[in-house]
Amino acid sequence: VPDPASDPDPKPAPPRGFDAVAEAVLGDPPAGATADASPFAVPMARINDAVAAGRTAEAAELVERTVAEASAVLGPQHAEVLRIRELGAYIAYLAGEPERAFALALDVARRHHSACDAEAAYGSLHGAATAWRAVRDPAQGLHMGRDLLGLWDELTAEGGPAADDFEELEAARARMDRLAARAAKSAEPPTG
Repeated sequence: VPDPASDPDPKPAPPRGFDAVAEAVLGDPPAGATADASPFAVPMARINDAVAAGRTAEAAELVERTVAEASAVLGPQHAEVLRIRELGAYIAYLAGEPERAFALALDVARRHHSACDAEAAYGSLHGAATAWRAVRDPAQGLHMGRDLLGLWDELTAEGGPAADDFEELEAARARMDRLAARAAKSAEPPTG
């Protein structure tokens, strides 16, 4: 592993997970982007406007409709469909639905993984991890964490960005230990 201090021109890590989605939704469009770059540019603009205005229920409805349309036209594994699905996960997170956000983001991560796109899989995994950290029920968090760590371990074993970010994986494992302790404590019969 190269020493980051020895790199004369270190590159910042790219935004991943919901940070990347937020940048895409709330940031400026990429230079040279045109409105007709995608057949789904108009619905995506409506979704982005709804998110930016805090209308998460409207955005969630629009995203579901757009995912269905895009899947029918492009196929459910297409990169654009996966980007829209990841946006749906972000919207669920913003709407206070971390369990749904987790399920959507982890599904997208698995689809990227099956397509051998380690960078995109790890980015989506970050979104799932963000949603997972928002789940407060220890038993549910343990169940979700097992799924999360299972994919995370696979991505780490295959190399790529997951293998370069071992601290994040260790932090997730430490959270699993805390969740296990909380779940065991809540399962104890009340004393007194």
